[in-house]
Amino acid sequence: MTERLAPDVEARLDEVPRFAAQPRTVEALTGGLTNLNLKVTTPEGSYVARLSNDHGDLLAIDREAEYRNSLAAAESGMAPAVVDYLPGRGVLVVAWVEGRTYEPADVREPANLPRLAEACRALHAGPRFANDFDMFRIHRGYLALVQERGFRLPDRFVEFQAQIQRMEAALAVHPNPSLPCNNDLLAANIIDAGDRLWLIDWEYAGNGDPAFELGNVWSESNLSLDQLEELVTRYHGEPRPDQVARARLLGVMSKYGWTLWGSIQDSISDLDFDFWEWAMEKYDRAVEEFDGPDFDALLDRAAAGPR
Repeated sequence: MTERLAPDVEARLDEVPRFAAQPRTVEALTGGLTNLNLKVTTPEGSYVARLSNDHGDLLAIDREAEYRNSLAAAESGMAPAVVDYLPGRGVLVVAWVEGRTYEPADVREPANLPRLAEACRALHAGPRFANDFDMFRIHRGYLALVQERGFRLPDRFVEFQAQIQRMEAALAVHPNPSLPCNNDLLAANIIDAGDRLWLIDWEYAGNGDPAFELGNVWSESNLSLDQLEELVTRYHGEPRPDQVARARLLGVMSKYGWTLWGSIQDSISDLDFDFWEWAMEKYDRAVEEFDGPDFDALLDRAAAGPR
């Protein structure tokens, strides 16, 4: 059944060659805090149309890079094929893939950790992306924007800048190779097709530290520390305490950095969604790590490198 769509949405869909001048049904998909995601079905097949808004620059999203990275991810075999793109109109269309969208509990399922490690390895071994991703750099840009515009900041947020500087310095001692990463593998961006996993949503994709990818998985789905170690070990094929420490630190950086994303969205988005509550959930968990007993030891272990 076709959903009632705003006239501007219908107009943008009409601009897509494969949707124009033929019957189509449209169904709104859940999720998507920076896009309107639609399942569009025509006599030729089903597709996902991602319609973005005009706030991408404020959120460090490059739509041209997203398109090019979606192509590269599809070439790696880990993402659905890209079938249409309207530059400047905020429309990206990819093939529909059948499967079940994960919940955080699915990511925490022990049987799925090896599958996720394999999916990440396959993506990271694929074609390089069009841009680089560095959460330290993104966080600095977000923080400057929040402070310049007077957006909300959590209590003590700036206080932790000293820890961030120490973390960045420790991770620079033995840097990982820069690999093509999704960088936003929350559960909703993982689709289980039974015999394989698909990865979706390439807004924040870029060449970066694979430990951020694994740490972000840990952060987004609230894996235990034992599960993080299992994920890292499966990814590397052997125990790597230094990489576990690195992934945990970057998972903390993920929580801390995306907190500012939530602050920005809280101020600019017109979606009926509590971005501040979303941000504070991440921030509170980051503070636990900053104030916890393991932080200094994690810095030392990551800086020591492989043994």
